[in-house]
Amino acid sequence: MAADAPALTVAVPTYRGAAFIGAAIQSVLAQTFGDFELVVIDDNSPDDTERVVRSFSDPRIRYLRNAHNLGPQGNWNRCLDEARGRYFKLLPHDDLLMPQCLERQVGVLQADGEERIALVSGARNVLGPDGRILMRRGYPGAGDSRVAGAAVMRSCVRRGTNLLGEPGAVMFRKSLADRVGPFDATDAYVIDLDYWFRLLAHGDAFICTDVLSAFRVSGGSWSVAIGNAQDRDFLDFVRRIAAGLRPPLSTIDLLAARVSAKLNMWLRLAFYAVHLR
Repeated sequence: MAADAPALTVAVPTYRGAAFIGAAIQSVLAQTFGDFELVVIDDNSPDDTERVVRSFSDPRIRYLRNAHNLGPQGNWNRCLDEARGRYFKLLPHDDLLMPQCLERQVGVLQADGEERIALVSGARNVLGPDGRILMRRGYPGAGDSRVAGAAVMRSCVRRGTNLLGEPGAVMFRKSLADRVGPFDATDAYVIDLDYWFRLLAHGDAFICTDVLSAFRVSGGSWSVAIGNAQDRDFLDFVRRIAAGLRPPLSTIDLLAARVSAKLNMWLRLAFYAVHLR
């Protein structure tokens, strides 16, 4: 790593991000921790995304534009490839960071001299298109503590959902990402959870109870667009990774996953129907 490399890379993959990316960038620039680069990778947007990004003059911002649209998986992986920081956070263009997010999560990783923590996650607010807080989400039962990676994975399977949160909620070491490899959108709805599991195969999770990020749902969100496939993708993902988990998943784990994933899908679709009308 270059001597002048920043401690952290915050990477913003964007496509048609003009409406929200300004707020995302501002939330990063307002952080209490300042040793970062902010890499914005535009997936060949046809809107005013580039103009909005270039309206910011902070020298920590680096804007890159793909010559051709790579899709979410390709663009997320280019974010990894371009990162120069020791730590890494992926922040979708419509999400936000709370002011102390980077300071808090970098502090956890810096204090972990033996590198037993694979990732740091925090609670987050779910926002509507207008920025109004709709609900708060976080990892159940953990309070500013380290949780064994195997226990986190089993809890996610049993509850049929990503308990660690969306990309903006999570931070990890770039060196571990280099070992784990690229994002894999085989099951598109759980592309982030798939990566969290692969990281957790090498360590534990640290759960911060403070709200450190905000995840926006809107009619244009990728997660909303593919919402009808979420239970199928989750169960395909569980079947794909089940053999590699230690200890192995039980029949009860798999049954709980099926029931919970289906229930979560209907609850999310109902949530979208109410708040995205």
